[in-house]
Amino acid sequence: MSSGALFVAVFLACAVEAVEALTIVLAAGTSRDWRSALTGVAAGVTLLVLLVASLGPALTLLPLDWLRLFVGGLLLIFGLQWLRKAMLRASGLKARHDEEAIYATELAAAKAAPAARRGFVRDWYSFTLSFKGVVLEGLEVAFIALTFGTNQRDIPMAAFAALAAIGVVTLAGIAARAPLARVPENTMKLIVGIMLTSFGVFWGAEGAGAHWPGGDAATLVVTAAIALFALALIAGLRGLPPHEWPAGSSAEAGRA
Repeated sequence: MSSGALFVAVFLACAVEAVEALTIVLAAGTSRDWRSALTGVAAGVTLLVLLVASLGPALTLLPLDWLRLFVGGLLLIFGLQWLRKAMLRASGLKARHDEEAIYATELAAAKAAPAARRGFVRDWYSFTLSFKGVVLEGLEVAFIALTFGTNQRDIPMAAFAALAAIGVVTLAGIAARAPLARVPENTMKLIVGIMLTSFGVFWGAEGAGAHWPGGDAATLVVTAAIALFALALIAGLRGLPPHEWPAGSSAEAGRA
Protein backbone atom coordinates (compact mmCIF):
# COMPACT_ATOMS: atom_id res chain seq x y z
CA MET A 1 0.00 0.00 0.00
CA SER A 2 1.39 3.43 -0.93
CA SER A 3 1.58 6.26 1.58
CA GLY A 4 -1.27 8.01 -0.23
CA ALA A 5 -3.56 5.00 -0.02
CA LEU A 6 -2.67 4.53 3.65
CA PHE A 7 -3.53 8.16 4.35
CA VAL A 8 -6.89 8.01 2.55
CA ALA A 9 -7.93 4.74 4.21
CA VAL A 10 -7.11 5.91 7.73
CA PHE A 11 -8.48 9.44 7.15
CA LEU A 12 -11.91 8.26 5.97
CA ALA A 13 -12.31 5.67 8.73
CA CYS A 14 -11.24 8.08 11.47
CA ALA A 15 -13.40 10.92 10.12
CA VAL A 16 -16.53 8.80 10.61
CA GLU A 17 -15.67 8.18 14.27
CA ALA A 18 -14.72 11.83 14.80
CA VAL A 19 -18.12 13.01 13.54
CA GLU A 20 -19.88 10.79 16.09
CA ALA A 21 -17.66 11.97 18.95
CA LEU A 22 -18.25 15.59 17.93
CA THR A 23 -22.03 15.12 18.15
CA ILE A 24 -21.77 13.87 21.74
CA VAL A 25 -19.41 16.65 22.86
CA LEU A 26 -21.60 19.32 21.23
CA ALA A 27 -24.65 18.01 23.08
CA ALA A 28 -22.80 18.03 26.40
CA GLY A 29 -21.33 21.50 25.95
CA THR A 30 -24.35 23.21 24.43
CA SER A 31 -26.91 21.96 26.93
CA ARG A 32 -24.80 21.89 30.09
CA ASP A 33 -21.33 23.33 30.59
CA TRP A 34 -18.61 23.76 28.00
CA ARG A 35 -15.78 23.86 30.53
CA SER A 36 -16.76 20.49 31.99
CA ALA A 37 -17.35 19.01 28.54
CA LEU A 38 -13.93 20.09 27.30
CA THR A 39 -12.33 18.79 30.49
CA GLY A 40 -13.90 15.42 29.69
CA VAL A 41 -12.48 15.63 26.16
CA ALA A 42 -9.01 16.37 27.52
CA ALA A 43 -9.22 13.46 29.98
CA GLY A 44 -10.37 11.09 27.23
CA VAL A 45 -7.62 12.17 24.85
CA THR A 46 -5.02 11.73 27.61
CA LEU A 47 -6.20 8.17 28.27
CA LEU A 48 -6.10 7.35 24.55
CA VAL A 49 -2.57 8.75 24.19
CA LEU A 50 -1.39 6.57 27.08
CA LEU A 51 -3.00 3.47 25.54
CA VAL A 52 -1.49 4.13 22.10
CA ALA A 53 1.93 4.87 23.60
CA SER A 54 1.90 1.52 25.40
CA LEU A 55 0.38 -0.65 22.64
CA GLY A 56 2.12 0.86 19.62
CA PRO A 57 5.69 -0.25 20.42
CA ALA A 58 4.44 -3.69 21.50
CA LEU A 59 2.80 -4.32 18.12
CA THR A 60 5.98 -3.46 16.24
CA LEU A 61 7.79 -6.34 17.98
CA LEU A 62 5.56 -8.97 16.36
CA PRO A 63 6.91 -10.83 13.29
CA LEU A 64 5.39 -9.39 10.12
CA ASP A 65 3.46 -12.55 9.14
CA TRP A 66 1.94 -12.91 12.61
CA LEU A 67 1.14 -9.22 12.66
CA ARG A 68 -0.66 -9.40 9.31
CA LEU A 69 -2.65 -12.46 10.37
CA PHE A 70 -3.64 -10.75 13.63
CA VAL A 71 -4.42 -7.40 12.01
CA GLY A 72 -6.26 -9.06 9.13
CA GLY A 73 -8.51 -10.93 11.54
CA LEU A 74 -9.31 -7.78 13.53
CA LEU A 75 -10.02 -5.77 10.39
CA LEU A 76 -12.39 -8.47 9.16
CA ILE A 77 -14.29 -8.38 12.47
CA PHE A 78 -14.66 -4.60 12.40
CA GLY A 79 -15.07 -4.31 8.64
CA LEU A 80 -17.82 -6.91 8.34
CA GLN A 81 -19.76 -5.30 11.20
CA TRP A 82 -19.55 -1.88 9.54
CA LEU A 83 -20.36 -3.35 6.13
CA ARG A 84 -23.40 -5.28 7.37
CA LYS A 85 -24.94 -2.21 9.02
CA ALA A 86 -24.14 0.01 6.04
CA MET A 87 -25.74 -2.48 3.65
CA LEU A 88 -28.89 -2.73 5.77
CA ARG A 89 -29.15 1.07 5.86
CA ALA A 90 -28.53 1.40 2.13
CA SER A 91 -31.21 -1.19 1.38
CA GLY A 92 -33.76 0.54 3.64
CA LEU A 93 -33.97 -2.34 6.13
CA LYS A 94 -32.33 -0.33 8.92
CA ALA A 95 -32.82 3.30 9.91
CA ARG A 96 -30.12 5.51 8.43
CA HIS A 97 -27.62 7.12 10.77
CA ASP A 98 -28.95 10.62 11.51
CA GLU A 99 -26.60 12.93 13.41
CA GLU A 100 -29.34 15.54 13.93
CA ALA A 101 -31.66 12.97 15.54
CA ILE A 102 -28.85 11.60 17.71
CA TYR A 103 -27.89 15.14 18.72
CA ALA A 104 -31.49 15.92 19.69
CA THR A 105 -31.68 12.74 21.79
CA GLU A 106 -28.38 13.46 23.57
CA LEU A 107 -29.42 17.09 24.07
CA ALA A 108 -32.74 16.13 25.68
CA ALA A 109 -31.05 13.59 27.97
CA ALA A 110 -28.40 16.13 29.00
CA LYS A 111 -30.98 18.80 29.81
CA ALA A 112 -32.98 16.36 31.94
CA ALA A 113 -29.99 15.09 33.94
CA PRO A 114 -29.49 16.62 37.43
CA ALA A 115 -26.57 18.97 38.02
CA ALA A 116 -23.74 17.69 40.23
CA ARG A 117 -20.25 19.01 40.99
CA ARG A 118 -17.36 16.66 41.76
CA GLY A 119 -13.98 18.07 42.71
CA PHE A 120 -12.76 20.54 40.12
CA VAL A 121 -15.43 19.42 37.61
CA ARG A 122 -18.36 21.84 37.69
CA ASP A 123 -20.80 19.58 35.87
CA TRP A 124 -20.14 15.86 36.23
CA TYR A 125 -22.71 14.81 33.60
CA SER A 126 -21.08 16.95 30.89
CA PHE A 127 -17.66 15.62 31.86
CA THR A 128 -18.64 11.95 31.80
CA LEU A 129 -20.70 12.23 28.61
CA SER A 130 -17.82 13.86 26.72
CA PHE A 131 -15.24 11.53 28.27
CA LYS A 132 -17.13 8.38 27.31
CA GLY A 133 -17.87 9.66 23.81
CA VAL A 134 -14.23 10.55 23.13
CA VAL A 135 -12.87 7.31 24.59
CA LEU A 136 -15.34 4.96 22.87
CA GLU A 137 -15.03 6.58 19.44
CA GLY A 138 -11.34 7.30 19.98
CA LEU A 139 -10.55 3.66 20.66
CA GLU A 140 -11.72 2.82 17.16
CA VAL A 141 -9.63 5.68 15.75
CA ALA A 142 -6.59 4.39 17.65
CA PHE A 143 -7.26 0.82 16.51
CA ILE A 144 -7.52 1.83 12.85
CA ALA A 145 -4.37 4.00 12.96
CA LEU A 146 -2.33 1.39 14.84
CA THR A 147 -3.36 -1.60 12.73
CA PHE A 148 -2.88 0.11 9.38
CA GLY A 149 0.28 1.94 10.44
CA THR A 150 1.94 -1.06 12.11
CA ASN A 151 1.16 -3.42 9.25
CA GLN A 152 2.62 -0.99 6.72
CA ARG A 153 5.50 -0.09 9.04
CA ASP A 154 4.46 3.54 8.76
CA ILE A 155 2.82 4.54 12.05
CA PRO A 156 3.73 8.26 11.60
CA MET A 157 1.71 8.47 8.35
CA ALA A 158 -1.26 6.64 9.89
CA ALA A 159 -1.12 8.87 12.97
CA PHE A 160 -0.94 11.97 10.76
CA ALA A 161 -4.00 10.82 8.79
CA ALA A 162 -5.95 10.16 12.00
CA LEU A 163 -5.02 13.56 13.46
CA ALA A 164 -5.86 15.26 10.16
CA ALA A 165 -9.32 13.66 10.16
CA ILE A 166 -9.96 14.71 13.75
CA GLY A 167 -8.71 18.23 13.02
CA VAL A 168 -10.86 18.68 9.91
CA VAL A 169 -14.00 17.41 11.67
CA THR A 170 -13.33 19.55 14.75
CA LEU A 171 -12.79 22.72 12.72
CA ALA A 172 -15.93 22.00 10.69
CA GLY A 173 -17.91 21.50 13.91
CA ILE A 174 -16.60 24.75 15.40
CA ALA A 175 -17.51 26.63 12.23
CA ALA A 176 -20.98 25.11 12.02
CA ARG A 177 -21.64 25.02 15.78
CA ALA A 178 -23.92 22.08 15.06
CA PRO A 179 -23.72 18.37 14.22
CA LEU A 180 -22.25 17.69 10.79
CA ALA A 181 -25.52 16.34 9.41
CA ARG A 182 -24.54 17.14 5.82
CA VAL A 183 -21.57 14.79 5.91
CA PRO A 184 -22.55 11.70 3.85
CA GLU A 185 -21.84 9.48 6.85
CA ASN A 186 -23.89 6.49 5.70
CA THR A 187 -22.05 6.41 2.37
CA MET A 188 -18.71 6.88 4.12
CA LYS A 189 -19.46 3.94 6.41
CA LEU A 190 -20.24 1.73 3.42
CA ILE A 191 -16.95 2.72 1.78
CA VAL A 192 -14.97 2.24 5.00
CA GLY A 193 -16.64 -1.12 5.63
CA ILE A 194 -15.60 -2.28 2.16
CA MET A 195 -12.05 -1.00 2.71
CA LEU A 196 -11.59 -2.61 6.13
CA THR A 197 -12.99 -5.92 4.90
CA SER A 198 -10.79 -5.85 1.81
CA PHE A 199 -7.59 -5.15 3.72
CA GLY A 200 -8.59 -7.74 6.30
CA VAL A 201 -8.91 -10.39 3.59
CA PHE A 202 -5.67 -9.32 1.91
CA TRP A 203 -3.45 -9.05 5.00
CA GLY A 204 -5.01 -12.06 6.74
CA ALA A 205 -4.29 -14.26 3.72
CA GLU A 206 -0.73 -12.93 3.48
CA GLY A 207 -0.18 -13.62 7.17
CA ALA A 208 -1.40 -17.19 6.66
CA GLY A 209 1.21 -17.71 3.93
CA ALA A 210 -0.72 -16.88 0.75
CA HIS A 211 0.95 -14.98 -2.09
CA TRP A 212 -1.30 -12.65 -4.06
CA PRO A 213 -0.77 -12.41 -7.85
CA GLY A 214 0.49 -8.92 -8.59
CA GLY A 215 1.48 -8.23 -4.99
CA ASP A 216 -0.11 -5.16 -3.38
CA ALA A 217 -1.96 -4.36 -6.61
CA ALA A 218 -4.23 -7.31 -5.82
CA THR A 219 -5.89 -5.18 -3.12
CA LEU A 220 -7.62 -3.25 -5.91
CA VAL A 221 -9.15 -6.45 -7.27
CA VAL A 222 -10.19 -7.65 -3.80
CA THR A 223 -11.74 -4.26 -2.99
CA ALA A 224 -13.62 -4.13 -6.29
CA ALA A 225 -14.93 -7.67 -5.83
CA ILE A 226 -16.18 -6.98 -2.29
CA ALA A 227 -17.73 -3.66 -3.38
CA LEU A 228 -19.60 -5.31 -6.28
CA PHE A 229 -20.78 -8.13 -4.02
CA ALA A 230 -21.99 -5.62 -1.41
CA LEU A 231 -23.87 -3.56 -4.01
CA ALA A 232 -25.48 -6.73 -5.39
CA LEU A 233 -26.62 -7.74 -1.90
CA ILE A 234 -28.04 -4.26 -1.30
CA ALA A 235 -30.05 -4.48 -4.51
CA GLY A 236 -31.30 -7.92 -3.54
CA LEU A 237 -32.24 -6.87 0.00
CA ARG A 238 -34.36 -3.99 -1.29
CA GLY A 239 -36.78 -6.43 -2.84
CA LEU A 240 -37.25 -8.65 0.21
CA PRO A 241 -40.70 -8.83 1.85
CA PRO A 242 -40.73 -7.91 5.59
CA HIS A 243 -41.01 -11.51 6.81
CA GLU A 244 -37.71 -12.34 5.07
CA TRP A 245 -35.72 -9.41 6.48
CA PRO A 246 -32.44 -10.42 8.20
CA ALA A 247 -32.20 -10.22 12.00
CA GLY A 248 -31.70 -6.73 13.40
CA SER A 249 -32.86 -5.01 10.22
CA SER A 250 -36.28 -3.57 11.15
CA ALA A 251 -36.39 0.20 11.72
CA GLU A 252 -33.97 0.45 14.59
CA ALA A 253 -31.68 3.46 14.64
CA GLY A 254 -28.14 2.12 14.53
CA ARG A 255 -25.37 4.26 15.97
CA ALA A 256 -22.14 2.64 14.96
